[in-house]
Amino acid sequence: MGTWEAGNFDNDDAMDWVNEFTDAPSERFIQATLQAVTQLGDEYLEAPESSMALAAAEVVAALKGAPHAQLPEELQEFAKRTRIKADQQLVDLALAAIERIRTSSELKDLWQENETPSPKWLAAVTDLEERLKQPL
Repeated sequence: MGTWEAGNFDNDDAMDWVNEFTDAPSERFIQATLQAVTQLGDEYLEAPESSMALAAAEVVAALKGAPHAQLPEELQEFAKRTRIKADQQLVDLALAAIERIRTSSELKDLWQENETPSPKWLAAVTDLEERLKQPL
């Protein structure tokens, strides 16, 4: 995985997801990405799926009016023109995906040093979670 920073869009997997999403944006695509993480059960959650789910959760936050300050331009344009809305069910799905990634995923393991996740990565994930929890 090519990673250059700890932010949710600072890796190749997330940006590949953004490119695929913006080619054919749909609520179903967002849901499928998040469900790929939440419906794994006890299976090991790989880093690419985690990174893509965090990007999808960022789109949900943008749709509910709480975008990341450095949301990629193509997602900013999408959020401005779409009719897709982030209802509570989609927000809850995004929050469940974040919880799964934060507690049991390869991405967490990769950011973990000395038994503690990277403060920058954890801050990025926590910020996303807090934006999603803001009232609709």
